[in-house]
Amino acid sequence: MYWIVKKQTLAAAISCVLVLCMAVIVGTGLSRHDAVPTAAESDNWGLNFHTTDGIPTGNTSQKELEQYNAVYIGDTSEKTIYLTFDAGYENGYTAGILETLKKHHVKAAFFLVGNYIKTSPDLVRQMVTDGHIVGNHTMTHPDMGAIAEEDAFRQELEGLEQIYQDTTGQELPKFYRPPQGKFSISNLKMAQKLGYTTVFWSLAYADWLNDQQPTHEEAFDKLLPRIHNGAVVLLHSTSQTNCEILDELLTRWEEMGYRFGTLDELNQNKNTSQ
Repeated sequence: MYWIVKKQTLAAAISCVLVLCMAVIVGTGLSRHDAVPTAAESDNWGLNFHTTDGIPTGNTSQKELEQYNAVYIGDTSEKTIYLTFDAGYENGYTAGILETLKKHHVKAAFFLVGNYIKTSPDLVRQMVTDGHIVGNHTMTHPDMGAIAEEDAFRQELEGLEQIYQDTTGQELPKFYRPPQGKFSISNLKMAQKLGYTTVFWSLAYADWLNDQQPTHEEAFDKLLPRIHNGAVVLLHSTSQTNCEILDELLTRWEEMGYRFGTLDELNQNKNTSQ
């Protein structure tokens, strides 16, 4: 959901916007509710917020995802939030995010790309020391939905496993998030075969472009009204706005009666409410 290279050209930024508008559709209220892709087809994760109960539906249902050990939302009867961050590079904000998470006693998940672990090993080790989960966002952040061969798919995940183990001395937790939300049924089966839980999301917003950061008000307008029971929230740790609002955001969610769960907890309590 971002470019790994920190200094983007204008052309790259425009291309990224076009891809994300097609792939995510998470913060605009636009509807995508397609059939499950076949094993040979690639699809983009999308959400529909136009529901009477305020719980978003994915373009693939939770029940269908569970066949492949995949999730996008938790138990919708519980006021629990599962906070996750994606990161392909360090942009100077992760330390502040970690400090805020510690202040609120929140354990999050960070889905990292190989470039991040290579260039910011100390922050990765701090994530582990602080009790956060580090998940697999692939070694090079490709379009995984376009990868049909199992060996190529495996190399992307196992490459990150190895660099994580070399950096932390621990095995990587088995949580996988497809870059840009691009996936296919064959991909989900491959990840499942490798022992992974594929983790999509049920709430996100446009926070990934460094030169188009949302204002605090714009962020709150997306993240507060659309929070919901069992929400798997996707934020980017490269976002200056996210770093600046996180303390208030967590406080306001707590005041709304929410608690924060971990992906381990989510994995143990998969539900079929959708």
